[in-house]
Amino acid sequence: MNKFVVFQLESEQYAVPVSHVISIEKMAAPTVVPQMPDYVAGVVRIRGELVPVLDTRTLLYGRPFEETDKTRLVVTATEDISVAFIVDEAKEILDIPEESVKQVNMLAYRQTPYFIGIASLPERLITLIDPNQLFENLEGAQAIKEHIHSQQ
Repeated sequence: MNKFVVFQLESEQYAVPVSHVISIEKMAAPTVVPQMPDYVAGVVRIRGELVPVLDTRTLLYGRPFEETDKTRLVVTATEDISVAFIVDEAKEILDIPEESVKQVNMLAYRQTPYFIGIASLPERLITLIDPNQLFENLEGAQAIKEHIHSQQ
């Protein structure tokens, strides 16, 4: 069994391993940083640390997020810095049995190495994401790290 934080993004459910999640926060207005990629909503301070806020909807669907009272920040640890992903709603923490995780060998998934599998559960499918891989594969990730480190 592996624990995952499940979140909603548009009509789909995604999950990241609990081991990567630092916290789930209410949406806070990020401070915009000029010259950053369009998927960077800005930065917020969480527990004294400057954290880049990434628009997950822009990353996966090419459309900006729409804030509601359920919008949350899923703050995750990557190798170098903490990163907050904007999600439509944080749903639950779920135990997903390893035998329920299927590898999908479609071309699109090879182009998105951060999708680590699909949890095939009786009532739903959940796409599993490695947040570290997602961040590391972003164009501009190095510039974001450098900006955050220069501000600390």
